[in-house]
Amino acid sequence: MIVVRRAAAALVAAALAMLAACGGTDPPEATPTPSPTTSPSSPAPTSPAPSTSPTDTPTRTPAPDPAPGTVPPAWLGTRVLPLQENGFGVVRPTPPELRVRRFTLPDTLGPLPGRGFASRVVSPTPQRVVRRSTWRPGCPVGPADLAWVRLTFRGFDGERHTGELLVAARVAEDLVGVFRRLWEARFPMEELRITRRDELDAPPTGDGNTTGALACRPVRGSSVTSQHALGLAVDVNPFQNPYRRGDDVLPELASAYLDRDRVRPGVITPDGPVVAAFAAIGWEWGGDWRTLEDYQHFSENGR
Repeated sequence: MIVVRRAAAALVAAALAMLAACGGTDPPEATPTPSPTTSPSSPAPTSPAPSTSPTDTPTRTPAPDPAPGTVPPAWLGTRVLPLQENGFGVVRPTPPELRVRRFTLPDTLGPLPGRGFASRVVSPTPQRVVRRSTWRPGCPVGPADLAWVRLTFRGFDGERHTGELLVAARVAEDLVGVFRRLWEARFPMEELRITRRDELDAPPTGDGNTTGALACRPVRGSSVTSQHALGLAVDVNPFQNPYRRGDDVLPELASAYLDRDRVRPGVITPDGPVVAAFAAIGWEWGGDWRTLEDYQHFSENGR
């Protein structure tokens, strides 16, 4: 047993000697993975901030500027014009904001029910409505002979709006038919409302555009009773369809619309739906007059 153990030990020693002779060095040790160190002269590495791609954060697209003429200027109705000797304002060039006027002012009434054309006729007119009109004692028509007509109409925005007229009771239903035809023709209006008494005496600003009927006043520049004072005349979009006599233009800032060959939204043309609608009830158009032009004006007797 001793001999065997010695022989085995000798064999092991010989094997180790052979390994040492072949390698020439000690067996390599496993090299540990060095941990990162920070050099004093170099800043510590930082993780880059995550980049934000255009798809990560939604980009707000700025709202486009409104088209010219679609928004009322802030000064509308506030810039008083100097007066001429005849009482009208001084005629001035049309401001750029109004050369293609196509905005609609807020309705002054609640909407009539429904989605299409609608109307309501009340006669005699309620006193509360008469009190906010131009009617006064001495007008050639009494309140009992007037009708309060509420109507829907299309604005320049293409939307459904509600307005009102004060007219002679005997023509109320005829006028409802006229405005029904204008609705069907999609003819736009800026506002449709009853003229107030204070507006008759207000200094001119030259930029009004109310479609209306009753106005207890004489004919412009005259002492003759106007058909408006009888509730037998309607003015439609006065700014787009001004009055002209000689050098006088009303509204005073509407001269750009004297060019009737340039048809813009709201302009009345001889062969258009407005003239046809009023002609259907026998009313005449001031645009056909010879001594002056009143493109906004329609009346039962042609005056």
